[in-house]
Amino acid sequence: MGLPDGPLPWESEDFLRPALQDDPLLQADPEELCGSEEPGSSGGSSSRTHDALLRRTQAAEEGLARSLEDVHKLKLLVQGLFLDAETSKSGELGAVAKLREDEDEAYFSSYGHYSIHEEMLKDKVRTESYRDFMYRNAEVFRDKVVLDVGCGTGILSMFAARSGAKKVIAVDQSEIIYQAMDIVRSNNLEDKITLIKGRIEDIKLPVEKVDIIISEWMGYFLLYESMLDSVLYARDLYLADGGSVYPDLCNISLVAVGDIQKHQDRIAFWDDVYGFNMACMKKAVVHDAVAEVVNADTLISEPTVIQTIDCNTVCLSELEFTTDFCLKILNTADCTQSCAHSVFNVSLLCQVMFSTGPQATKTHWRQTVFLLEKPLFVQAGDELQGKIVVRKNKKDPRSLFVTLGLPDRKQTYSLQ
Repeated sequence: MGLPDGPLPWESEDFLRPALQDDPLLQADPEELCGSEEPGSSGGSSSRTHDALLRRTQAAEEGLARSLEDVHKLKLLVQGLFLDAETSKSGELGAVAKLREDEDEAYFSSYGHYSIHEEMLKDKVRTESYRDFMYRNAEVFRDKVVLDVGCGTGILSMFAARSGAKKVIAVDQSEIIYQAMDIVRSNNLEDKITLIKGRIEDIKLPVEKVDIIISEWMGYFLLYESMLDSVLYARDLYLADGGSVYPDLCNISLVAVGDIQKHQDRIAFWDDVYGFNMACMKKAVVHDAVAEVVNADTLISEPTVIQTIDCNTVCLSELEFTTDFCLKILNTADCTQSCAHSVFNVSLLCQVMFSTGPQATKTHWRQTVFLLEKPLFVQAGDELQGKIVVRKNKKDPRSLFVTLGLPDRKQTYSLQ
């Protein structure tokens, strides 16, 4: 058998390339290492030569590792600068808007079942406040184009249509929108209400601008779930000049609570669990904020507003904030927790307002409770100074981290 025409395979330069790029062994010079050796030198000298070669190789490998690490850091820096530049070009596009549909699936799936909508519809404080506002201010809605962000069963859209809106566009990504379509048809409102399945950030509305945006976006601690981000996205993209977002004004208030029994049930409980010490569990329990109804009789301070939001003007960046606060103590007691609640205000000629506070009628929002790991003794007349920091969870922008700073202590809580 004759030799093949052309160069032989082993003559290719591919066989001269090292398997490991920048292999430190290829950079070592054995003759240099052995140059000082005399002929006939002992085996011990050969051992020393081997050790020297090994040290040189290790040093080269460490140097290469450091170089690769520096290159990696530089790569991350360049990527960060690139992402910052892209963000600044795109305007104030929030973390929720950047989520892919599959990343946000769990959130919308939670609203796909009828039970959560039943709970909200049966919340008379919530639902009747929206109804009363729209019916009493029918002249505001008459012949207007209305956008309902996160329409659910479509109840707000139907209130708007009955208030005289010319056209209502209802948007929701959850599966409940298919029931909303049936509900709208059952009430003969399909000529006024157009329902669209999808995230407001991902779809294109059939109109260029709307006159009014309505939404029931409020979560625990007002901002949990970050649905307000979507409302602001819709506002900036679709709201016509002179248009309005409702509800327009809302705030978050904080109040001190002295409830020793609650503290014992939630925190001290772990000191002795059927004869076993489980005190290590306290660290896990105390950092979870809890939505529950607070007994108004356990309040030991006046409430103080820590943040006010005007939905017509607020920026996304203002939904993360740091606020110093002062709680005026009314009763001498052990402060075991603080709780947050919200007040929603629709400021029109016919004003409608409702509160989720512990002294108001119970709502499905309840109050958000931040337990203290150790009670803090306070006296009537004291002014309890503190600081609260609210930040989105970068890994899950629909959840929040709340850091509460009080004298000699600071705790961070998660709402998720």
